[in-house]
Amino acid sequence: MNLSKLQKVDLRNVWKHEALDFTQWLANPENMAELSDVIGIELSLIETEASVGKFNVDIYAEESMTGRKVVIENQLEMTDHDHLGKIITYASGLDAEIIIWIVKSPREEHRQAVEWLNEHTESKINFFLIQMEVWQIADSPFAPNFNLVVKPNDWSKAIKATTHSTTELSDLKLLQHEFWNTFKELAADRYPTLKLRKTYPQHWYDISVGSSQAHISLTVNSQTNQIGCDLYIPDSKELFHQLHGMKDQIELELGQTLDWDEIPHKKASRIKTYFDGDFIDQSKWPEQHAWLLEQVLKYQKVFGPKLS
Repeated sequence: MNLSKLQKVDLRNVWKHEALDFTQWLANPENMAELSDVIGIELSLIETEASVGKFNVDIYAEESMTGRKVVIENQLEMTDHDHLGKIITYASGLDAEIIIWIVKSPREEHRQAVEWLNEHTESKINFFLIQMEVWQIADSPFAPNFNLVVKPNDWSKAIKATTHSTTELSDLKLLQHEFWNTFKELAADRYPTLKLRKTYPQHWYDISVGSSQAHISLTVNSQTNQIGCDLYIPDSKELFHQLHGMKDQIELELGQTLDWDEIPHKKASRIKTYFDGDFIDQSKWPEQHAWLLEQVLKYQKVFGPKLS
């Protein structure tokens, strides 16, 4: 038997820069999904480097099912008082109920502090302390791992209670959920290698484009009666402008004209295509699902290499 040893990799060998590398990696839908699995709730990215007064929180997100706000602070070093203060500041500034502190290694004093916060803050406020690890066997690819160090008291019970309290969804939300479930089944059947996330009762569904800098966001809008596909760039106007400089080439490769929306008042930007379609009419779903799947494949083929 040829056995090898599991080796721990220094985080800085994987992510040189905390904000430019690690935060952008974590914001990728696939990696947010991994973190979601660890804490037991589905996270949806709102914005990276979101402003909180004069400061910026690394990741601002929400719980998909309830809309509860989430702040994530990353620290690829040993925990310190400065970052402990930051997570409290960000949580209060954004009225977040779920606070996640991801670190290289937690000091015992800070682990105890996070446990104390869970015990002495109101029940709706929840703190997580997670140790970021990367492992490797011989020359294998790096394998990141979220090691949950501290979680809220009775967190499993709290998740179940939240789930039960939100089961009475509106007819629109139920239809959205069914729409994405049907789309996911179609996509998985036709393209088994396509990485697909869990579906939720919301107007969007995210799919990886193969880069941590952006992702594909599929949308249905019952007010404007539009079905859309975006390349969503959460936090890089520079990347948007670089792609816009290749506008003619990109649109030629896609075979269609795009809507280039810089969203000047936000850090995010999007490159979108859409068509008029009422997703409320379920008889139109086969056509709409086929169009969305076609767009996903085209976006991955055209944008993927340009983002790598």
